[in-house]
Amino acid sequence: MSTADASPKFRLLGGRIPYVEGPLKVTGRAEYTDDIKRPGMLYGGLLRSPWPHARLVSIDVSSARSLPGVYAVLTGEKYPTPFGVLPITHDETAIAVGKARYIGDIIAAVAATDERTAELAMAAIRVEVEPLPEYADPQTGLAPVTEPIHARGLAGTNIQKEVVQHFGDVDAAFAQASHTVRVRGTFAGVTHAFTEPMATIAESTPDGRLTVWSATQVPHYLHRALSEVLGIPMHRIRVIKPEVGGGFGGKSDPLPHEIACAALALETGRPVKIRFDREDVFLTNHGRHPTQNDVRIAADSEGHLSAYDIQAVLDGGAWSSFGTVTTYYNGVLAMGPYRVPNFRYRGRRVYTNKPPSGAMRAHGGTNIRYSVEVALDELAESIGLDPFVLRERNALPPNSTTVNQLRITSTSFRQCLDASRVRSGWADKFRRLPFGEGIGLGCGFYISGSNSPIHFTPKMPQCTVHLKVDMDGGIAVHSMQADIGQGSNTLLAAIVAEVLGVDLDRVHVVRVDSDISPVDIGSYSSRVTFMMGNAARRAAEELLATLLRAASELCGYPVDQLAVERERYVPRHRPEVAVSFMDALHKAMEKVGALTATGAYSSPPMGGTFKGARAGTAPAYSFAAYVAQVRVDAETGEYHVGTIWAAFDCGRPLNRLAVEGQIEGSIHMGLGQLMGETMSYRSTRLMNPSLLEYKIPAPQQMPRVECLLVGQDDPEGPFGAKEAGEGPLVATLPAVANALYDAIGVRFHELPITPDRVVRGIEQRRKEGRPWKGA
Repeated sequence: MSTADASPKFRLLGGRIPYVEGPLKVTGRAEYTDDIKRPGMLYGGLLRSPWPHARLVSIDVSSARSLPGVYAVLTGEKYPTPFGVLPITHDETAIAVGKARYIGDIIAAVAATDERTAELAMAAIRVEVEPLPEYADPQTGLAPVTEPIHARGLAGTNIQKEVVQHFGDVDAAFAQASHTVRVRGTFAGVTHAFTEPMATIAESTPDGRLTVWSATQVPHYLHRALSEVLGIPMHRIRVIKPEVGGGFGGKSDPLPHEIACAALALETGRPVKIRFDREDVFLTNHGRHPTQNDVRIAADSEGHLSAYDIQAVLDGGAWSSFGTVTTYYNGVLAMGPYRVPNFRYRGRRVYTNKPPSGAMRAHGGTNIRYSVEVALDELAESIGLDPFVLRERNALPPNSTTVNQLRITSTSFRQCLDASRVRSGWADKFRRLPFGEGIGLGCGFYISGSNSPIHFTPKMPQCTVHLKVDMDGGIAVHSMQADIGQGSNTLLAAIVAEVLGVDLDRVHVVRVDSDISPVDIGSYSSRVTFMMGNAARRAAEELLATLLRAASELCGYPVDQLAVERERYVPRHRPEVAVSFMDALHKAMEKVGALTATGAYSSPPMGGTFKGARAGTAPAYSFAAYVAQVRVDAETGEYHVGTIWAAFDCGRPLNRLAVEGQIEGSIHMGLGQLMGETMSYRSTRLMNPSLLEYKIPAPQQMPRVECLLVGQDDPEGPFGAKEAGEGPLVATLPAVANALYDAIGVRFHELPITPDRVVRGIEQRRKEGRPWKGA
């Protein structure tokens, strides 16, 4: 279903375009980092800390270095320069310097002829430590502590970042409110569980250059970090991104093992590979923050929202990562898709001695969205409004501004509400299904790329795309955007083919390689479709202008009378006088040879002047309204989500196949966090670092999904498109939770919602003498 213009305005865009790399992947021919073998390659190993927090008194590597087949053993003192994805919070090192900060922190790195020898070398390293206080609970770190995890913690505490914002008069709004509601949400940490473990290969060559192949979402940030830590100019470092088997944010930081691998290559003069097992992946983490939030909402008697008052405490783990941004997002991204005139937020991210938290799909927006949407359902019930009516009454209009100065251009949120309500049969089901069956609504709002770049110098576009076409007629596309399985290479090729009027098989997206790819800041914050798409369109339009001038010379008709058709350029009133793409190309090449074109994109200035004003600003936002239907076994607490009607506004969907895949994958990931995924700890020790023990939803737990693409064209998006990579996740969790309430009359403010919690909730309601639907 779609209310977007589905007419054949475009040849390719708007259709269902199979991924261009699909044949290579399904036949096992796609090349991932671990597939690459270099002559004389050594294998790296990382000795990880068994201590949660300890001062490193001494590290004796002499026995390890003396083993046959061991070429290098490194400790942190060789490359002590701190780094991190955000320039304002460089607190990571490639190898621990001075102390270990969590169980899994890297304290030594070795390079050997094979993995077995590397393991023997690590076993031969002797480490003497002074144990330090262990901090597992972020609440403990809110006050001054005896031994802060990082010296940069605020005022002797373990607080990494504190955000305080206040717009309007929240206290007055609550004092005057007819209705208020409060939800205290508790969320376990979850991780990305991508298919491909991390892997990196580094090679230092006699010409003084360093080449690094890595499974990364951010080749440019890795390029910068390698230069900063290793002390090598960027022009002497080459970063190559092979295929990536999923990321979801877990590969969106430059990571210590990537730099350690490069350091080993420099030390040995030979190629070195570091390949993670699944436990290494879990210990590297950078997953969703364990969170406690406190959401208060005020409204008048008719359900008009008057204020949000939000607090959040985030468990950041051992490093900062994207945590400063996530801390802001846990507040500011609560401000859509509804108009709220008064808003107060206090967020604190706290270091603990656990694997670092970071950016995971829809980071900062998922946990707060759950608490807000559950609170809105409770508010609707207390006022006596249908949940849809409450949300419609408060929907942000197009071309508006939130109280914290987020600029809203396009929004089809009301159309999302209409579509999910009608398709789900809401009117016949809500509060009318028998006990154990229920239906619920959850809504969403997310950024289409961050308006603010991470690095402000040198000043440059956020995305650049280069095109090159020679006499063979093949069009090479160069871009540093990172396809991590989401289909961005296919979209990049399709945009170029659409503008030029050529067949898709003429267009080849060249593998990311910093020697030839123009800078793009990577695949995160749902930025690729919007930013890369605009840059690609501009590059293709520049090339098209050159081809049309050549076609005009050949046919004798002015450029403004030529139409772009499949593989040819045609005078509008003389279709028989057509110039083929190849003829136009060869004519244009006569004096200059191969043709090139460049397109770039930077988002327009936006946001206020207050501290943190850029956080949450984006050139556009996606909107969602999901309805979930569930069935609960009251005896066992097991529940099954039968159907989710997912109405989503991504503007114009440029590749429906990819958008639907992103929605379905997001729902699966959201259900995982809701139903059972959790990083389980005993104090600071992770107890389930494997996919046998970390339970992602099985295929039979996946509901039927009906994708309802209802967006109207965004005025600034490429061909009207917005994001569809992260926003489709956030509405999933509250939709199911609110459906559970409709089914059994139990509210859940703690995730995951496991069967034992369902049973306890039902029993508690019965003990209190509050029957639900007669049960």
